[in-house]
Amino acid sequence: MRITPLDIQQKQFKVKFRGFDMDEVYSFLELIREELEELLKENSMLKEKVVILENQLEEYRKIEQSIRDTLMTAQKLVEDYKANAKKEAELIIKEAELKAENIIKEAQEKVVKIHEDIVDLKGIRRHFKEEIKRLIESHLRMLEFDKEREGEESEI
Repeated sequence: MRITPLDIQQKQFKVKFRGFDMDEVYSFLELIREELEELLKENSMLKEKVVILENQLEEYRKIEQSIRDTLMTAQKLVEDYKANAKKEAELIIKEAELKAENIIKEAQEKVVKIHEDIVDLKGIRRHFKEEIKRLIESHLRMLEFDKEREGEESEI
């Protein structure tokens, strides 16, 4: 059972012969009541303060957790960005390598085609030379034949 300041204030003592000085007892009880009342007010105020501080602490814990979650999310995003950038870089390198291989292949095909064209042109040139040679020889024979005929006609 708790004693309140009101209990102290309303407490009545029986008066006996050769008892305590009543004024001194009542004065002391009044002092105790005031002290108890002050202590109860302070206790109540401190309890309210504890509730407020506990609420603030809970808020701070929520904020801390939110910051941790945000940091974790940011870290995961950074790791994802790094991974994506690395994959994209590898893809770009592979594409560049494929393009380079295609360019080299096309260049090699062009070299082969040019080589074939050169061989074909040499064949055409050789054939053209042979044709010109035959034509010249044919004309020379015709000229010799005409010369021989003119020589025979001048003898007649």
